[in-house]
Amino acid sequence: MIDEELDLEISENEENNELYEHHRIVVDKGQTLLRIDKFLANRLNQVSRNRIQQAAEANCILVNEKPVKSNYKVKPNDVISVVLPYPPNEYELIAENIPIDIVYEDEELLVVNKPAGMVVHPAKGNYYGTLVNALLYHFKELSLSETIRPGLVHRIDKDTSGLLVIAKNDYAHAFLAKQFFEKTTERTYQALVWGSFDKNQGTIIGNIGRSLKDRKKMAVFVDEKHGKHAVTHYKVLKDYSFMSLIECKLETGRTHQIRAHLEFIKHPLFNDSKYGGDKIINFSNSPKFKQFIENCYQIMPHFTLHAKSLGFLHPKTKKMLFFESDLPHDFKILLEKIDKYTSK
Repeated sequence: MIDEELDLEISENEENNELYEHHRIVVDKGQTLLRIDKFLANRLNQVSRNRIQQAAEANCILVNEKPVKSNYKVKPNDVISVVLPYPPNEYELIAENIPIDIVYEDEELLVVNKPAGMVVHPAKGNYYGTLVNALLYHFKELSLSETIRPGLVHRIDKDTSGLLVIAKNDYAHAFLAKQFFEKTTERTYQALVWGSFDKNQGTIIGNIGRSLKDRKKMAVFVDEKHGKHAVTHYKVLKDYSFMSLIECKLETGRTHQIRAHLEFIKHPLFNDSKYGGDKIINFSNSPKFKQFIENCYQIMPHFTLHAKSLGFLHPKTKKMLFFESDLPHDFKILLEKIDKYTSK
């Protein structure tokens, strides 16, 4: 699965720092020096070398209880552990009769419009009520490339609404995932952010990685020693002086990329408590304005990010498909309230 959140990175829903051992291998005395990603790919069934490299990048591969990178050379008697933020076989996937907003469907795939508040797949603290639980109920055939996330090619945060493509078979999954990996898909997001921009469009560049201070959020690093290269393009759609409605296009797909990048340039998503958007930024602190903002929070009690459009090549026809979704009702109501307030 390819997208903003890599498979083996710790979920934003995790509530503790505990990691669980899924595999433990004591290396034979006669083992010759061999890269650990190649060694584990040979030893672990149905786990790709690329997946192992991702695990190493996320510090989930330990040798003698210390994290190693994928180029580490395995030596005789090394004790290798693969650790993940959830226990082995922690949960069983349960089909649930939850309505799904299907935008498009054929024999190979479907495109759904996920509401804000719905977690995409089961994880610690969210075992039920997810999009995957709903998909299992409504569809008998889904790709099994991701055994605990059947059908999922990419994902978006719990409180992000908008478009997702789901694969019905493994070929479709691989074909679509390759496009996300190579960044040939067309995706735009709309976001309401704090502040007014000096320019109507721009580009944010900065490595993104797990925060060194708070493991449940991502941070932007100006040096190349931390995080991964990330690029976000933005365009201002409407300037409200104290807020702006913007469109974002991702050149890369890192965990919480839009949220972290916008916080970095001092324009966090409105009501994004994790990235500083739940505070009034660079504007009036008058009681009247504070009350207005509190009323806005009640209309939309989560951050304001919507996966507006999605385009990709169809795995069978090889033709380009493009989809758009309307802003959710609460997002529209919020914009109407701000329009009315600023027009006074």
